[in-house]
Amino acid sequence: MAKRGKKYKEAASKVEHGRQYSPQEALSLVKETSYTKFDASVEVHIRLGVDPRHADQQVRDVVVLPHGLGKDVRVLVFAQGDAARAAREAGADGVADDDATLKKIGDGWLDFDVAIATPDMMGVVGRIGRVLGPRGLMPNPKGGTVVNEKDLVRAIEQAKAGRVEFRLDKTGNVHVAIGKVSFEPEKLQENFSTLLDAIIKAKPAAAKGAYIRSLTLCATMGPAISVDPLQAQNIGAAA
Repeated sequence: MAKRGKKYKEAASKVEHGRQYSPQEALSLVKETSYTKFDASVEVHIRLGVDPRHADQQVRDVVVLPHGLGKDVRVLVFAQGDAARAAREAGADGVADDDATLKKIGDGWLDFDVAIATPDMMGVVGRIGRVLGPRGLMPNPKGGTVVNEKDLVRAIEQAKAGRVEFRLDKTGNVHVAIGKVSFEPEKLQENFSTLLDAIIKAKPAAAKGAYIRSLTLCATMGPAISVDPLQAQNIGAAA
């Protein structure tokens, strides 16, 4: 087991072992236990009562957080012609519509946070999927990042406003950031409830038993704070 530093131990001592906090208490404690010099992200980690091995129990969707993520989101768009011009006018940070840019990405340049593509460019994008895929940057219709030209501007605006994708991993967990430690408590709570509401609505019909098995909140590099799943679900349902 990795050794923990003094600052981490001091932060962890503020968390009562074995206790399940209310979402409001946990979010407050996340701010208190963040010890990094930078403005840490607030992370949500949820274990769901679904089997990721079955296609009919997958959980994946996108949600626009009302207060964003607290950072500038760099958007790259794969488009050409009128769609490329529309992307630039909509504020895209880059447009991959030439061989030089595509080769640059294929060689490992990934100086962007979200990649959006029009359907006609997916054949080209597929050729650099080995670079984009491992970093979670591969455009995908289910993630709202493969859109036709008429929806392109909206997709760019939402990405910059704080749209996040959540998806079940191979271990049955979902991991999502909901903002920064510097956010006011009310803004973190609204982002949290919006995310929980979206996850609850994405519950597969084939899921049986308790849907949210466990939920923890933490700051980047901070200690995990267990949240009462029932209270979290009630907040999400009321969003």
